[in-house]
Amino acid sequence: MELIYQKGSLSPMVLGKVESNTREGACFKLSSLSSGSVHYQFLHKDREIVRHRRGRRVIVATGPAIEAPVIATEPLTKDDLIHYMVSGCKPKEKWRIGTEHEKFGFEFDTLRPINYKQISALLNDIAVRFDWDKIMEGDNIIGLKTGKQSISLEPGGQIELSGAPFKTLHQTYDEINTPLSEEMGIGFLGLGFQPKWRLQDIPQVPKVRYDILKNYFSKFGSPGIHSLLMTCSIQVNLDFSSEADMIKKMRASLALQPLATALFANSPFKQGFPNGYASFRSYLSGQIDKRRTGMLPFVFNDTFGFEQFVDYALDVPMIFVYRKNKYIACGGMSFRDFMAGKLPAIRGQVPTISDWENHLTTIFPEVRLKRYMEMRGADGGPLSMLCALPAFWVGLLYDEVSLHNVLDMIADWTAEDREYLRNQVPFTGLKTPFQGRLLQHVAEDVLKWAKDGLERRCLNESIFLDPLIEVVGTGVTPAEKLLDMYNNKWVNNIDHVFRDCCY
Repeated sequence: MELIYQKGSLSPMVLGKVESNTREGACFKLSSLSSGSVHYQFLHKDREIVRHRRGRRVIVATGPAIEAPVIATEPLTKDDLIHYMVSGCKPKEKWRIGTEHEKFGFEFDTLRPINYKQISALLNDIAVRFDWDKIMEGDNIIGLKTGKQSISLEPGGQIELSGAPFKTLHQTYDEINTPLSEEMGIGFLGLGFQPKWRLQDIPQVPKVRYDILKNYFSKFGSPGIHSLLMTCSIQVNLDFSSEADMIKKMRASLALQPLATALFANSPFKQGFPNGYASFRSYLSGQIDKRRTGMLPFVFNDTFGFEQFVDYALDVPMIFVYRKNKYIACGGMSFRDFMAGKLPAIRGQVPTISDWENHLTTIFPEVRLKRYMEMRGADGGPLSMLCALPAFWVGLLYDEVSLHNVLDMIADWTAEDREYLRNQVPFTGLKTPFQGRLLQHVAEDVLKWAKDGLERRCLNESIFLDPLIEVVGTGVTPAEKLLDMYNNKWVNNIDHVFRDCCY
């Protein structure tokens, strides 16, 4: 195994704290914190064992979990976890845009959700036609990878494209418009919630990780399972330059996440009928495990920084740990317990940074902080909205003037204000009353700042805001458009959504 490190950064004392693992194709850099504890910065090309077959790679994995490429012989400290978060800081010229979107697959002939056999055929077809590498769990294909792009399966068979980090929105647009498959009788639906079928109609995905997640979220009743199996979202991942920059962006994006939910509200149906919500997906996500979801009010405290986020994540109950190619349920113990060697499933073992990375993937606040920030408030939507979301947030967060305009506007918003918006917007969208006016009018100001921020980038990117300009100008959300079609053009027949929202 090759160790990559900068001259002078790795002392013999630090080398003595780790032992090499036999996993192939991975490399990492180790550096010493001021406290003397070990920090692992991963530079591995792939996180999985790679085998070559007929010129294409088959990536053997058991899902997105990261197997520890080193075995720690001394416990991690909180400083290690803080250092991990700090390592995400990048100078502005290296900021990138990473977009992810999920969609429902369905059969053209029956409109039923595609089952795993069809998903498997689709993924194999893409692998052959576009030369993507397969990710396998046992004998089952569970995803694809090429470069920094990946296609993965969500718990209910939703297809997710995780894009590469790009410098411009035009590159994001080109990536999103990469075709999948046109000849298999399969379509894809851009909505935030499965509009017709019942829970028992949703396909089972052969991923052990998801079995553990379903068991965990079933504790929160039908909202937990519906949120896991029947929703789709659009997300954008963005960078920060420093702790101070991260704090500003976390506060701005958390405060405005309900506004993004309103702009992209697109889940008004359930089991073939209107469900009474603009964003049923957002409503459901607010009903589950409040220890790992929500608006993170501590972000607005004067003491907030990387350390405070680490303290929060340390106490969020763990869902699984990954050892020897297996997922092990954790029974709700905390990562803090794990660091003390008190995890019953693997008593006496202590975590690695890989375990920390895996744990962070099971925390679902409106904005998730890792070594970048994930905006998580938007419903899945049509093709035109897939670039509108990154355009909105890039215009606001990657431009200092726009960012400070947002911070000035939200300066007097209380925790109760932010929570009110989070709870009310799923019902009333842009028509939500707020501080003496409608949220639509707040959106007018914010959208102008987003456009100005994009124009100051001088990359001709503001065109991607056009769908949002229409939404804000009319006050009609995508959900309300769908409801109007349902009541008129579709004559109350939900089947038409599969034609009008297919791409």
